[in-house]
Amino acid sequence: MCAEDMEIQASKNGPYIVKGEFVLVDGENKEIEHQNTVYLCRCGGSQKKPFCDGTHRKISFQG
Repeated sequence: MCAEDMEIQASKNGPYIVKGEFVLVDGENKEIEHQNTVYLCRCGGSQKKPFCDGTHRKISFQG
């Protein structure tokens, strides 16, 4: 896998959008299953970390 196979974008006042082929691991180095596009929490308020659950809208996150 090379860097051209994935893209990471910080959305305005929202999550990181990660697209492509990549491996996502947790703090214990265990792989987290995911689709080819994931939305990762950037505001810190998600109840589904590392994934975004829309909390950034509720707390008026400015990023």
